[in-house]
Amino acid sequence: MSFTPFKLLSMQGKAKVLHMSWIAFFISFVIWFNHASLLVLIQQDVGISETEAEILLLLNVALTIPARVITGMLVDRFGAKISYSVLLAVCSIPCFMFASADNFAELAWSRFLLGFIGAGFVVGVRIIGDWFPASQVGTAEGIYAGWGNFGSAFAAIFLPGLAFYFGADHGWRTAIALTGGIALVYSVIYYFSVENFPPEIAALKTRRSATMEVTSIRDLFLYMLSLAPLYTTMSLLAWKLSTPEIAVIRPGYTLMLHSVVWLLFLIHCYQLVNNNADRLSQPIASIHHYRYKQVFILAIAYLVTFGSKLAVLSMLPIFFYKTFNQTQGLGMLDAGLLASSFVVTNVIARPAGGWLSDKIGRKLSLTLFSAGLAGGYLLMAFISPQWSIAVTVVVTLVCSIFMQAAEGAIFAFVPLVKRAITGEVAGIVGAYGNAGAIVFLILLTFVSATAFFLILSACCLLLLGLIYYLEEPKNYITEIMPDGSLLKIALD
Repeated sequence: MSFTPFKLLSMQGKAKVLHMSWIAFFISFVIWFNHASLLVLIQQDVGISETEAEILLLLNVALTIPARVITGMLVDRFGAKISYSVLLAVCSIPCFMFASADNFAELAWSRFLLGFIGAGFVVGVRIIGDWFPASQVGTAEGIYAGWGNFGSAFAAIFLPGLAFYFGADHGWRTAIALTGGIALVYSVIYYFSVENFPPEIAALKTRRSATMEVTSIRDLFLYMLSLAPLYTTMSLLAWKLSTPEIAVIRPGYTLMLHSVVWLLFLIHCYQLVNNNADRLSQPIASIHHYRYKQVFILAIAYLVTFGSKLAVLSMLPIFFYKTFNQTQGLGMLDAGLLASSFVVTNVIARPAGGWLSDKIGRKLSLTLFSAGLAGGYLLMAFISPQWSIAVTVVVTLVCSIFMQAAEGAIFAFVPLVKRAITGEVAGIVGAYGNAGAIVFLILLTFVSATAFFLILSACCLLLLGLIYYLEEPKNYITEIMPDGSLLKIALD
């Protein structure tokens, strides 16, 4: 089977799918973070406290963990075309709800529901994995994620100005409602602009299984084990929201929420066992085999990289302000601009990480980037008031480049674990990223900034040991066509 060359500037074939998908991801991230830079205006208009504003930030990522797992299952079952379109359209509703909220409760519930749009990333990983060969998929996934992720920065840069344009008192409502309207319109455009598969494999159908299929008893237990940290994180979040300093959840309801979380875990495990019982009771053809440890290692890698990124982004402005305010007169605005150097490389570094994975191998590139990230966090642990701001920016940029490139290398690997379950693999890996963000954010409340960076560096070193057990993907996959024939798809 042959593939056409990758022409990035084209709006035909797989290049069109890539551009339509990263724009969808870009819009989803604009909506997901459309409140962050407007919180001061929201506080003044609705009258919420600083603590309530912090709760909104936490609620914004709460639902994304289960959402990414669920969306991964849905995209493998129904296809990316309908999944992305429905996700954008449905999530425009809580976006409108947030824009019209008159009290904290309405803001909190709509923000909690908007966490679901963070699962949009998973959908694009699947469709790009279907359209691009392995020799290009790392670059394509890197462009998709790197350019789409810029939606959060775009929201931070442009939405405040847009809000003031519409009026300082209530303009934030119009600005946020406008992002919801764009999502609703684009959901229709996306549906009529893409197809789930390229013409060469258009006869392939999406899976109808309710949960991910595994190919050994050992992998079945490993899968259930890998779910436990995700549900633990949700339970941890419920605990954090019930602590006295936050107390958004009444103490009497905390135990009930813990019970619900772990009941859902047991139901998930039951469905997994029930779905795989018949298959595992008889020999499974070798063409269906894959190793779930690949998924687990990639998930932990994303927990360390993406999870630490979100945590560092939340603390970096205030860290720079406290470090350099007295010695070098750094103000809060300048501290925020200095902290932005940690994400500005995303547009280039993440695609570059995927591209290098295509060229030198997935395992080797992920090893190099993780080692570099360990060194970067170690250097950040030594930042002190005596450092010059120029050197601090250089260290921050270097750390950021390795971190973004590692994320690109991870998702260069994901579509090659097993094509038919790419959505579910991406869902679990992506969910671990959000779980990592919550774990690291909570950890940050107990340790100093220096200790925090040292812990992140140590996590990267431990990750290197796990990467050793990753297996480089094969150079082809085999699919069963509707007529029962086998189709060998080259990945080079």
